[in-house]
Amino acid sequence: MHLELGRVESWLRQGLGHPRLFVLVDPDRIAAERLEVLGREAAKAGVDAFLAGTSLMCRPGMGSSVARLKAVSGLPVILFPGDAGQVVPEADAILFLSLISGRNPQYLIGEQVRSAPLLAASGMECLPTAYVLVESGTHTSAQFMSASQPLPRHKPDIAAAHALAAHALGLRQLYLEAGSGARMPVPVEMIRAVKQVFPGPLLVGGGLRDAASVGAAVAAGADAVVVGSRLEDCAPEELPLLLAQLSAAVKGNA
Repeated sequence: MHLELGRVESWLRQGLGHPRLFVLVDPDRIAAERLEVLGREAAKAGVDAFLAGTSLMCRPGMGSSVARLKAVSGLPVILFPGDAGQVVPEADAILFLSLISGRNPQYLIGEQVRSAPLLAASGMECLPTAYVLVESGTHTSAQFMSASQPLPRHKPDIAAAHALAAHALGLRQLYLEAGSGARMPVPVEMIRAVKQVFPGPLLVGGGLRDAASVGAAVAAGADAVVVGSRLEDCAPEELPLLLAQLSAAVKGNA
């Protein structure tokens, strides 16, 4: 387990002020052929990294999916695990998440204790990350599986208070998450409020489905935006153009 600033986290911090585009891959939802196409097209479009994970892993093969994605894209793959069972050594690093918006001890400390010995044995780089679920207009998989309530989307002050607590606890990244399949993304007012009080990299995901929503999140202060379901669901012929539009929206706000 690597707890000091490592290669991936240093790269992320060096990018502050230069927004990044991350693509989230759910190995349970994407076929191997589609994964390879996505990897190649993302690299061409200027995507910066992949996240890999899911709220509920129903099939084996996380490690092989990560290895295949790295091979075809040449991009970093960072684990975004729903539980300790998704820790695989093929990844470059892991977002070591603590769900600070919830009050369920399993996702505050329980899964972290289960995964720590695996990470120690692998020597994988860990990025200590505060994970904050935000109300999105629907009951998301992350909300259901974590048995936790999201923060109310119209209360940016509550989100800022959680961000201050995360900083005081020593968590070095913060992820504002509306959830997979969210009807509405994280409000820009909430992104601004959190960015004002949290000094580390701010990741924002969930409900970002087009260039306009991605650009709005970056303009509000997101250091990295994460797009997942939209890319998995789009028709293959739409993928190159959509990736190019998303990348342009991010880089244009740099």
